[in-house]
Amino acid sequence: MQLSEFRKRRRTQAAADLCRGFVEPDLARAIILLRSMPDGCSVEEFQTRGPEYEQAAQIVGNHFETMGLLVHENIASFRIVQELTGGLLLMMWRKIANWVEEVRVTSDNPRFGEWVQWLAERIAEREGDIRPAYEAHRDWAKHRR
Repeated sequence: MQLSEFRKRRRTQAAADLCRGFVEPDLARAIILLRSMPDGCSVEEFQTRGPEYEQAAQIVGNHFETMGLLVHENIASFRIVQELTGGLLLMMWRKIANWVEEVRVTSDNPRFGEWVQWLAERIAEREGDIRPAYEAHRDWAKHRR
């Protein structure tokens, strides 16, 4: 019973920590920069725009890399992560996927960005089943009574 309670507390804490991560100013700036880029940018395109764009890709990648590992290890709930960040992650992955692949090759590191890719692929598999919260939970208050 104590082990079950510990796991529940750990997952609740992980969810809270993931939520707090989205208020980090560096992550917010990185997302804003990457949102302006076309999907499928190469390393060369990132470098042409300036070092802050590659830094933004690294910040976003690191953030979602951590989420992917936490989900895989069942520390964070996949459902919570998908609801919290599914659409954003998929948009960011479209921006940085080619960059990640090129960095893997040029750095001879096939594990670079492995968990962000894993998480993006898992979320993409299920994204068609998800409706935006403002539609899916429109009558939420009525059902809480």
